[in-house]
Formats: sequence, structure tokens, C-alpha cells
Amino acid sequence: MIVAHRATRDCDACPVKAMCTKGKLRHLTLHARDLHEALAEARTRQATTGWKTRHALRAGIEGTMRQTTHVTGIRTSRYRGLAKITPEHVIAATAVNLIRLDAYWTGRPLDRTRSSHLARLDFTQAVAGRREPQPPLAGRSEPTESSCIGRAR
Repeated sequence: MIVAHRATRDCDACPVKAMCTKGKLRHLTLHARDLHEALAEARTRQATTGWKTRHALRAGIEGTMRQTTHVTGIRTSRYRGLAKITPEHVIAATAVNLIRLDAYWTGRPLDRTRSSHLARLDFTQAVAGRREPQPPLAGRSEPTESSCIGRAR
């Protein structure tokens, strides 16, 4: 792989300058011919409907694997050996199936939509200016100001 760098002033006389990038530095990456041809062929295959159909199936499997690894922590096993790992994987698969059944029965979607931190804030408390006082727990005294230092309210 060859990476060529050029300054913007070198491109001033170029007839196709308008089609180039607008960055301060010009970088051009050149791959070996066989690698370039393999990449071009792969990109051409990716535009076909057959490839998109196969990839849609893989995308569904990838979503299942992502949910399993993140929800159950199955990426690292607690034990060693197939005899001990198999029950752990069966339990993880059962947990994911129960989570999906719960989402189906309650009508709650599994996937989260992306939102910014600001969009996730609860502005109702900010508008009120303070939180509503909570009744004390039975058998416990009301917390003092010094006992609340360092804790979220």
C-alpha cells in the first residue's frame, strides 16, 4: 500500500479540483493491483440483491450475538472445558429467549433508539426546582445533610 501526500497548492492547476476533497492536506491511498481488483469485485458483489439478502440474515444473527454477549456476559466464561461451558451457554440462551418473549408480550421493542444525553434528561424535576420529599422508610431515621454527601439525590 502506498500513501501519497500533497499540499493544497499543488492541486491549484488540476482540472478536476472541484471533484476532490476540501481538506487542507491531500491523501491518496494506492493499493496493490490484485488487492484493488479484489476490493472492486467485492464492492460490486455487495450491490447485488443476493448479497443483500444473505447479509440481512447475517445482520439478524449479529444482533442476537450482540444481545447475548451484552446482556448475559457470555463472552468470558466462568469455567473451563466444554462440559462446564455448555450449561452456561444454555442458560444464557434461555435468558435471551425470555427477554425476547417479555418484549413481545408487553409490546416493548428490544432495540433502543439512539438519543443524545440532553434528550435523555428528565426536565420535570428541573422545572419544579426541587424533588418532592419522599416518606422515610419504616424503622429508619430521616437522613441528615452530612449523611447525603457524595450520594445522588
